[in-house]
Amino acid sequence: MSTRAYSRRWAPTSCSSAGPRQLAAISGLVIPGGESSVIDKLARAFGMQQPIRDAISGGLPVYGTCAGLILLADRITDGIRGQETFGGLDVTVRRNAFGSQVDSFETDLTVEGFDTTTHATFIRAPRVVEVGPAARTIATLDDGAVVAVRQGRLLGTAFHPEVSGETRFHELFLDTIGAA
Repeated sequence: MSTRAYSRRWAPTSCSSAGPRQLAAISGLVIPGGESSVIDKLARAFGMQQPIRDAISGGLPVYGTCAGLILLADRITDGIRGQETFGGLDVTVRRNAFGSQVDSFETDLTVEGFDTTTHATFIRAPRVVEVGPAARTIATLDDGAVVAVRQGRLLGTAFHPEVSGETRFHELFLDTIGAA
C-alpha cells in the first residue's frame, strides 16, 4: 500500500506538508522515514524546527517512524555534524544502528498492547540505545534492542509498519489524537 493510500485510509484528513501557520491547525503529525539529517536541515531552512518543537512541547500527538523516531529523540548519537532533533521523547537513538541499506531486514515483534505479533521492516533503521525515565519501551528485538517507544502523546518506531500493511501503530496514534 502506498504511503498516500495509507494516509487516506487511516487519517480522517491529511496533508503532505504544512507551514508554520498550518501547524497550529493540525490534530497530529506523522514524521516519516527518510534521511533524518535532511529532514532536520529542511525543517530549519523552512522555519519549521521551532514551531514543531513548540507543538510537541504543547502536547501535539506525533508519531515518528524510522527517521521520525530519530527526530523525536531528545538525544542522538552519531548524527552528522550539527544535526539536531525536535525532541520530546526521553530517549537516545543511534542512526543506522543495524547497518547500511543492504543490512535491512524484517522480523516479527511482540508489542505491548497488541494481541498478536507485528511484522516489522527495518530499513537503515535507528535503535534506541537509552530510554530515560519519562519514556516507555513497547517493543524490542529478541536481543533486547529497543525499537518502539511511547511517551505521553508521542510514539516512535525504528521500523516501517506501513511497508507490511501493519495498521495498529497508526490506529494507536489516531486513538491518541482522539483522546487529546
